[in-house]
Amino acid sequence: MELLQKQTQQLDQRQIQRLEVLQMSTTELWDYLQELAQENPVVDLNDAAPAEPDREDERLQHLRWLADNDRQNRYYQGLWEYEDDPIARIGVSGGLEETLPQFAARQLDRLRLDGDTARTVKFLASCLDGDGYLRTPLDELAGDSGIPLPLLERGAAVLRTLEPAGVGAENLSQCLALQLERAGVDGPALAIVRDHLEALARCRFRCIADKLGVTVDEVAAARKAIRELDPRPGAVFEQPGQTAYVYPDIFVEEQDGHFVAKARAGERPAFQINGYYRELLANSGQPEVKEYLRKKVQAAQDVLGAIGQRRDTLLRCAQAIVERQEEFFRVGEQALRPLRMADVADEVGIHESTVSRAVREKYLQCQRGVYPLGWFFSRGGAGGDMGGAAAKAALKRLIGGEDKAHPLSDQKLCEALAAGGCPISRRTVAKYRDELNIPGASGRKARN
Repeated sequence: MELLQKQTQQLDQRQIQRLEVLQMSTTELWDYLQELAQENPVVDLNDAAPAEPDREDERLQHLRWLADNDRQNRYYQGLWEYEDDPIARIGVSGGLEETLPQFAARQLDRLRLDGDTARTVKFLASCLDGDGYLRTPLDELAGDSGIPLPLLERGAAVLRTLEPAGVGAENLSQCLALQLERAGVDGPALAIVRDHLEALARCRFRCIADKLGVTVDEVAAARKAIRELDPRPGAVFEQPGQTAYVYPDIFVEEQDGHFVAKARAGERPAFQINGYYRELLANSGQPEVKEYLRKKVQAAQDVLGAIGQRRDTLLRCAQAIVERQEEFFRVGEQALRPLRMADVADEVGIHESTVSRAVREKYLQCQRGVYPLGWFFSRGGAGGDMGGAAAKAALKRLIGGEDKAHPLSDQKLCEALAAGGCPISRRTVAKYRDELNIPGASGRKARN
């Protein structure tokens, strides 16, 4: 008889759950807890629900959003009509407010995946950014989540087969290639998006044609097909016309001459475990009842642990940000310093991707207003001391103080910023000016 030794690595569901809870916004966390309370009878939610918009207004906003988006609307309109049927919506999470991760998760039912693969796909879907990209390298996610890399690779492959086409891509090239492959398009278009996107952006048709052994006309036709693709497949789930409800997670106060990050004062635990079921678990003589309740109580305690870790990690990251950007709280935007997530990760002692999850859709309130935590991160100009937001503030000051009869060109603005300690390129000046909705020099010139 031959004995075989086999090593297996099980998914750490508790670690995955903590990562998912960590990156939830306040409203997403509340939705998650409402679902938990429906599934788990031992959970008693505390009364802390964020305000919700009127459902009829929500429906009208969704219609306007559909009318404003041409791409893929027919597909999503059909989906919405299905969900508007009260019977069809039984057991369906999200409805009109469905997120991309929820939409991806619902598609898994028809695939008949094993449990580990399905859970991994759902985890990866929760890591997608607003464009629908999976930008964090899988080896980093493996180290962060404890999920074996081969399982993550298998899950990513499944994710990229889901709707909308292109979701789960690592970058623009892969996103466009996935859409072409889904549409059955081969030939120059597929080769171009894989290897020659930069040359295409520069309209170097002859160079591409020579490398691919095709005609310039074929490259031009491929360009036309590529321009019909969606570079942001996840953006269809954004609803820009909808009112944004912002709930600050962090409050900054000045104490003894220094600024301190604090969590919401007087905040109660998100939920408590029902006392009746605790007593029943302790005193029941029925083994089946005790085992059922034991699992439910343990699941609830795991969620409470995840919420507690979310609060602790968020607070530590926020304090590190506040300490690095203390001059901003004293002076304003012009005092912002370049700050990378890797800097905060080193200081707090966690992985950079954990910092990214912790600050996702979290907000900080101070005497200057409410800011997304991610706003404080910037790489700044090469060799400079300013971050992007500070550079924009300096740009606004320069333009505000210029001679309106002779406004500064982008090159002059570039030189003035460099003299002030912010060496950024003319192209970046133009980009920041556009983002600030400030016209070029000719558009700013005073007319007699």
